[in-house]
This record gives sequence, C-alpha cells and structure tokens, in this order.
Amino acid sequence: MIDHSAGTNATLERRIGLRSAVLFNMLEMIGVGPFITLPLVIAAAGFRLSVWAWVLGAVIAVADGLVWAELGAAFPRAGGSYAFLREIYGPQRAGNWLSFLYVWQLSFSAPLSIASGCIGLASFLGVFWPGIDAAPIAALPGLHFGNLVAALVCLMVTWMLYRRLSIVTGMAWVLFMGVMAAIAGVIVSGFAHASAMGGWHMPAAPEFGGMKSMAGGLAQGTLLATYCYWGYYNITFLGSEVKRPEKTIPRAILLSVFLVAAFYIAMNLAVLPSLGGAAQHSDASAVVRVQLVADIARAAFGGWAGYTIAGLVVWTAFASVFSLLLGYSRVPYAAARDGNYFSFLAAVHPRHGIPHRSLVAMGLVASAFCFLTLTQVITLLVITRILLQFFLQHAGVMLLRAQRPDLDRPFKMPLYPLPPLVAIGGFVFMLINRSHALQGLAVAAGIGVSGTLIYLWRAKRLGQWPFLLQSKSEP
Repeated sequence: MIDHSAGTNATLERRIGLRSAVLFNMLEMIGVGPFITLPLVIAAAGFRLSVWAWVLGAVIAVADGLVWAELGAAFPRAGGSYAFLREIYGPQRAGNWLSFLYVWQLSFSAPLSIASGCIGLASFLGVFWPGIDAAPIAALPGLHFGNLVAALVCLMVTWMLYRRLSIVTGMAWVLFMGVMAAIAGVIVSGFAHASAMGGWHMPAAPEFGGMKSMAGGLAQGTLLATYCYWGYYNITFLGSEVKRPEKTIPRAILLSVFLVAAFYIAMNLAVLPSLGGAAQHSDASAVVRVQLVADIARAAFGGWAGYTIAGLVVWTAFASVFSLLLGYSRVPYAAARDGNYFSFLAAVHPRHGIPHRSLVAMGLVASAFCFLTLTQVITLLVITRILLQFFLQHAGVMLLRAQRPDLDRPFKMPLYPLPPLVAIGGFVFMLINRSHALQGLAVAAGIGVSGTLIYLWRAKRLGQWPFLLQSKSEP
C-alpha cells in the first residue's frame, strides 16, 4: 500500500535568486507566441497599428505586473494567485471559495497553456516533417501525428522536471540561450532583408473602415500580444522557493516585462517590411505562419538560415513548456497543503524536494489537452484567466489597501490606484471589442459556475465557509 502522507511534512527551500527568477519568467513569456502571432497581429491591427498593439500589450503587462509585484512581495508563498486570493478575501471567508475557484479554473487553464506550447512546437516541426498533419488512423481523421508528438513532448518535459531545482535551473539556462538566439535571429534577418530590399519602410495597406473597425482590429491585435506577454508572474508561483522574495519578486516581474517588450517591438519592426502579405495568411496553418518567419531568414542569408530559425523556434517552444509546467505544478500543491484541494497532491519528494505528485498530475492533464487545436486552447485560456483570475486580483489589491492599510508591504506599486485600473480597462477593451466575445465569456462563466457548485458541495460536507458559522452555532 502507498503511504500518501509520505513527504507531506517536507517544505520547499528558498534557492531562486534574481537572475534565475527573471530567467523563469522570460522562458514562459517567450514561447511559441511571438513567432506564431507576428503575422496575426499585423493581419488583425494593420501594419501601423500592429506596433501599437505590442506597445499597448506592454502597458497592460506593466500595469498588471505591478499588481503581481505588490502581492508577490507581501505574500511570497507557493501557488501565486492561490495564496493572494485566499489571503485577500479571508481564508475563513470568501477567500476559501475564490482560492478554490482559482485552482479549479487552473485545472483547465494551466494544462491548456502548457498544451498550447506543445501543440505549437509540434506544428513548427512541420517545416522539417511535412507529413506531421497526416492522420495515422483512418478511423480517427481528427487525430494527427502532431497531436501524438505534442503529448510526447509534454511527458518528456515532466520527466525532465522530476529532479532537484538546482538541476532544473541549470537546464533552464541552457534552454534560455536558444531562446535568445531565436529572437536575435529573427531581428537580424528581418533588418538585413529590409536593407537588401532598399531599406526599412512601412508597407502600404488598405485603410480600416471607420473607428469601430480600427478599435476592433487593435483590440484583437492587443489580445494576441497580451497572450505573448503572459508569464511575467511565473515567479510568484515559486514564491516559497525565492531568496529575498520581498525584493526579488518585484524586480523579476518588471525586468522581464521591459526586456521582453523591447524584444517583441524590435521583432515586429524588423519583420514589417517582409510581411506585406501577412493578412493573407491570417487563417493559414501554423506551419505556413512559422514559414513566414523562416522565409525572412532564408531570403536574407540562404536556405540554411531558414531551417536554423525554424529549429530555434522549436527550441523556444520547448523552453516555454518547461517553465510553464515548473511554475504551475506548485499551485495544486499549495492548495492541497492548505486542505483546500486533493490531499494526495500535498507531497514533497523526500530526495528531490519538489512537489512531485502535483507535477506529474499537471503533466498528464496537459498531455490529454494536446489533442485539441491551438485555437481552442488559446481562446479558452485567455478569457478564463482574465475573468476568474486577473480581475479578482485587481479588485483584491485595492480591497486589501482599504481594509488592511497597516499590512507590511515590502513593495508598493507607484501611482496607486492607477495600475490596477489601467489593467482592468485594457482587459475590458480586449474582451468587448473582439469578435464572438459572448462565446468566450459563456465558457468562462460555465467554468466559474461549475467550480462554485463543486465548492459549495464540498464546503457543506467539510463545514467550511459559508457553512462554517452555521456549523459552529449548532448544539
């Protein structure tokens, strides 16, 4: 018989410094996103507004990042948002419900996020393996070789993370070198190709059909850019393993946003002259879109450069999945340690010092989601996160300021309350101006309602809020 209590009394050690914290954030931020969405942002927002979509996405990321920084410095615990929501709204009050609801939605959104990286990676392999979109089983035409490769990649990353954090950090630095090479390659080849074609210039493009159309295009472009920025908060999920968290967490968040924003804007400017037909490829497959980026390098330096860039994009996608699974695996562990999730997941490996059961569970669920499409996972991921996580934190950080003004805050966001209000405004702008907005909102609402019903059933059985007072008053 397996002893489920083994390792549950162990604790996580603080071993992550500032450089590693920035590394883990940037590895998550720079995944398949920028390479697959560069032409999509241009197609949605137009050539001139595409740059502003990346800038607006960066502004929202900084505003939201300041909220994460203040909360992460005040509550440096494993689980990130789980710990924040539980503390803000009260562990014996609504915080118990909202923190459970967060873990419930994360049971969908985190594996979806991880799966998006795996699916994107498998799609990019089509540059080298043209038959990856083929169906190996005639009776299952929706099952492709790419789905199997994506699931295999997810399982491989889970295996790599099943070891001590010091070893994981070393592997992360190796992966990071490939990420920087991919970004540098796209930027250099883009400007080199533009120079060979007579210099950098803004491509001619048709005008938008009025302000409403322009706002809709900018909103969709900003939503795609925002997806690419997400990950600057990854270090908060590792809060219990960060050295000097009151200083390290805020600095890591802000540094990663500014560095990645500079890379993304430079990439967009570099490829603009070469992506004149980007709008024509907005509905193309992932393979075609990544070939657009590879074709720029091929045109600038030759065929070898195109294959090199494609290979580096695959490397970058793998690195992003590595960081995503590392951070998110700590959330179910933290909830289970508080008795607010399945107790089986509360264990820490006696030798490696990692939450191994939570890690394996997250990896297995993500592998199952690899059999969905990339569009499905990104849409569900973005809207669910905004409604059931980010908005709750924006309101929560202001509520915490009002209710607990004397709370020790090692980092206080500047220009308060402007950052949370700017972040809320930016997210609302994206949600209401995009097409088919109600469908995404309905899915997020369904997750919220189902999670709430499960919580209420569980809370009544365990005598937790809102049944806590009633159970105490009974004779």
